[in-house]
Amino acid sequence: MTTTGFKLPKFLTFSGKSTLSMQMMWVGLVITLFFVLTAILSPTFQAWGWLQNPTEFLANPIHEPPSTSHWLGTSGQGYDVFSRTIFGSQAAWQVVILATAMSLVIGVPLGLVSGYLGGKLDKTLLFLMDTLYTLPGLLLSLTLAFVVGRGIFNAAIALSISYIPQYYRVVRNHTTSVKNELFIEAAQAMGADTWTVLSRYLFLNVIQSVPVLFTLNAADAILTLGGLGFLGLGLPEETAEWGHDLRLALEALPTGIWWTAFFPGLALTLMVVGLSLLGEGLNEFVNPRLRNQ
Repeated sequence: MTTTGFKLPKFLTFSGKSTLSMQMMWVGLVITLFFVLTAILSPTFQAWGWLQNPTEFLANPIHEPPSTSHWLGTSGQGYDVFSRTIFGSQAAWQVVILATAMSLVIGVPLGLVSGYLGGKLDKTLLFLMDTLYTLPGLLLSLTLAFVVGRGIFNAAIALSISYIPQYYRVVRNHTTSVKNELFIEAAQAMGADTWTVLSRYLFLNVIQSVPVLFTLNAADAILTLGGLGFLGLGLPEETAEWGHDLRLALEALPTGIWWTAFFPGLALTLMVVGLSLLGEGLNEFVNPRLRNQ
């Protein structure tokens, strides 16, 4: 007796064998791409009249539930919740990409140089990075947000400081394990200088885990940015940002007005889940040994 069951398409499988991690990666990729397209196309949708201005106050009505005129309802401040939720992805991506890019640009070179050269420089950098790493990320970002103030770039700076040690530690550890390999010794014997060894031989061999860290840091940055917005920091008041909208909706929740908090919270959760699933799937792809576990 034979039975038939559902089979995934070939493009959702890896090396001919379906694994749960790879399926989750594809789900995460779809969710992430949805929010990427939403962020890119939101100004176009507004120009076509599909979205209202997310910073424009509606004279009336306030706290209208979801309807044909306002798909996700309106807030107590007179905002269209649908427009604010859609444009919130734009603000999130702007801050997240800037923050993770800053961390990568600073952390990766420091990790390469520290791991390759060693000595006092390595010990000093390791001490500084370990000190930063021990500090809670949200607390560190909150403190920096007080110092640098509000804004896209300032919020990115506040977030990036807590991620630099992660890139540094990953790249430094890989560099120290690779720098004594035969191909590195051969390059040194042929007269390759430090810059050549770092850029041509070491960089490509230690960079494999960075995309995984990038996606996981992006997911964490979304949560941290939402936390800053909920506490009244991060981006300017008028900016469509999910954490800020959740703070504005908090007072209305006890009165049964659920939509002003539900939809921004759902968007934030979905984006974090999508990036996390994508990162876990990439981790299995980068580390083949995980597929057999």
